[in-house]
Amino acid sequence: MKSGFRGIVAAALAGVIGAAAPWVSAQEAEDSAFDRIWSHATLYENAENPNIQKFALSGRLQVDSAWFDADQGQYSDAFRWRRFRFGFTADVFQDWEVKVEADFDLNESLGDAYARLTDAYVAWTPGEYLKLKLLKQSAGFTLDGATSSKKLLTMQRNNLTNNLWFTNEYFTGIDAKGMIDQRWRYRAGIYSSDGSPELSHFDASWFTLLSLGYQFAGMPESDSGTIRFDYVYNDEDPDAATRDFSQVLSLVTQWKIGPWGLRTDLAGGTGYAGQSDVWGVVLMPSFDFSPRIQTVLRYTYLSSAGDNGLRLARYANRIVQGRGNEYNEIYAGLNVFFYGHKLKWQTGLEYDSMRDDANDGGEYSGWGLSTGLRVSW
Repeated sequence: MKSGFRGIVAAALAGVIGAAAPWVSAQEAEDSAFDRIWSHATLYENAENPNIQKFALSGRLQVDSAWFDADQGQYSDAFRWRRFRFGFTADVFQDWEVKVEADFDLNESLGDAYARLTDAYVAWTPGEYLKLKLLKQSAGFTLDGATSSKKLLTMQRNNLTNNLWFTNEYFTGIDAKGMIDQRWRYRAGIYSSDGSPELSHFDASWFTLLSLGYQFAGMPESDSGTIRFDYVYNDEDPDAATRDFSQVLSLVTQWKIGPWGLRTDLAGGTGYAGQSDVWGVVLMPSFDFSPRIQTVLRYTYLSSAGDNGLRLARYANRIVQGRGNEYNEIYAGLNVFFYGHKLKWQTGLEYDSMRDDANDGGEYSGWGLSTGLRVSW
C-alpha cells in the first residue's frame, strides 16, 4: 500500500513538472509518466482468478486557496486541505465489488485526522441492467450532487445543490441502478437518514431516491445529450442528517457538441420544520480550447418562498452565516487537465449576492477567487 501511495503522490509532482516543460507533449506525458505512475494504485489484477480479479487503492487529495472580499467582511486562506480520502476497491467472484474508503481532515493533528467512512459497500453487477449496492454509499441527486467531487468542472458544487442536496452525501442503504436499454438509465434507492460517521445506527428515519435518465440518439459519436429527472422523498425527522426538505425534484440536462458543453439544473424542494420552499436554476456552459484547457461559466439563481430559506456557498458562508431569501451567482473558471480529471488545476472567480428581506444578518454582496489542485486515483 505504501508503494502505491508513493506512486500517486509522485504523479502530482510529475504533472506540475510536465506543465512547466512545454517541450514535453501532452501525449508523451500521459503515455510515459501518468499511465505508468497511476498503475501503481493497482496492486493486483488477474481476470482469470475466480476469487479476486483486482485489488486497487482508491482516493482523492484536494488542496484549496481562497480569497473573498464582500461588503460584509473578508475571508482568506492561502492553503487548506479540502479533501483527503483513502481506501481500496476489490473486484471479487467475477460479479462482486467491495469498496471501503475513509475521509481524513489533514488540517487537524494526526491523531484527530480521521473523520468518517465515506464508501463502505458491497456491490453485485450481474449485467448492464443492474448494479445493486448495499451499505454506505453516495446518495447523489441534482446536477452537482450526482457528480463526484473528483469530476466537478468548478471549484465547489453550485449553491443550488448546496441548498437542496443532502451534503452529508454518504448514507447507509440499498441502491439499484442500471440500463433499461441503450438509451434509458435508472436508479432507485432507500437509505437511512442517520448521519453516523460509520455505518448507520438507524437513529433517524429514511429517504428514497428515484432517478430516470435518457440519452439522446442520432448525435455524432463525439457528441452527447442527456436529460435526467431526480426525485427524493425524505421522511420528516428532526434528527436526520439531511436537509429539511420532505420532497426534492431536479431536472438535469447535459450536452456536449464538439468543444462546447452545457449543463443545466432546474430544481425545487418542499420544506418542513421551519424551512421554506426553495427553487432555483443553474446554467453552466463550457468550452474546451484543447484536451487540456477548458473554460467554464456558471450562473446560479435561488429563491425562497419565505425569509431565511437560503444558505450561502462554502466560502461566502465564512463571512456571513445568516440566511436570506434570494441568491445570485456568476462564476468564471479555468481548468487545466494534466491527466484528465485524475490530475487537474482549477481556478474560479465569482460574484455572489444574497438578499435578506428579514434584515437579520443574511445580506451578502462580494467577489471571490479560489484555486486548487485536484488529484484522484
